[in-house]
Amino acid sequence: MNDERGHWYLLTGVLIGAVMGLLYAWVVQPVQYTNTSPASLRADFKDYYRLMIASAYMANGDLVRAKARLELLKDADMYRSLAEQAQRTLAEGKNFEQARVLGMLAAAIQKGVASQPTIPAPSVNPILTQDTPTPPTTQSEASGQTTIQPSPTPSNPTESPPTPTASIATSEFKPTMISTGVPLATLTPTATPGAPYALANREQICDQNQGQNLIQVFTQDAAGQPVPGVEIIVTWQGGENHFFTGLNPAVSVGYADFSMTPGITYTLRIAEAGQTISGLAAYSCENVAGSPYWGNWRLEFVQP
Repeated sequence: MNDERGHWYLLTGVLIGAVMGLLYAWVVQPVQYTNTSPASLRADFKDYYRLMIASAYMANGDLVRAKARLELLKDADMYRSLAEQAQRTLAEGKNFEQARVLGMLAAAIQKGVASQPTIPAPSVNPILTQDTPTPPTTQSEASGQTTIQPSPTPSNPTESPPTPTASIATSEFKPTMISTGVPLATLTPTATPGAPYALANREQICDQNQGQNLIQVFTQDAAGQPVPGVEIIVTWQGGENHFFTGLNPAVSVGYADFSMTPGITYTLRIAEAGQTISGLAAYSCENVAGSPYWGNWRLEFVQP
């Protein structure tokens, strides 16, 4: 008797076995991940992990611990990952506080902890004089040598010699500066903590290569270094927006920008107590052919 079923029954068996295997692996007994590395997390879970680290940093201020936790994600650039996530959070209109804590941690990582120079205090060695009796000395004329005569021994051995009393001669008090041999630290300009930023430059930029109609903000400290993590507030009639420097490191860590809508006038200030800059509105530039394009505002702030 000849079997004419061919090989189709084999293919049917393979398909049935594959389906049953998937059902068992996905439904009956799926894989359970325990103690896995944060680097293996899904992208959205990594975002949540960064947010938790940033929130913890805002609570305890432990930058070393925050960086150690971020290293577990094995990002190529943890600062850029935080900055990009903060930008996405703002663009998606999510919780502003989440974007703020992400931006603050990114700024702290970029800037690091700078130690202030210290100046060693000079040593002062005042010279004190004592009314201590000086042993008499005699000089031999022949040899030219000086001989110190011992003080006379008291007649009564039980008596102790008078204790010399120290007194400070005010007329001979001469403080002497003693060099410690340690060079003084070179003082460099540093930003005054808590001082508000002052507007150093305001200009309109017509650059056809940009043409994005932006308010571009640059922040610097007293030493001329860009400052990330500075909060900027833009208001207009019926609206308000908050954003931070340092989220676009390709331009500068002290840079931030805001896209204007034509026909609306904006007011900008640095944080709550900063200088207010008003009259910022979209304006049009023209190229050599007379074609219009959008220009940008450039605002530079310096902290004293």
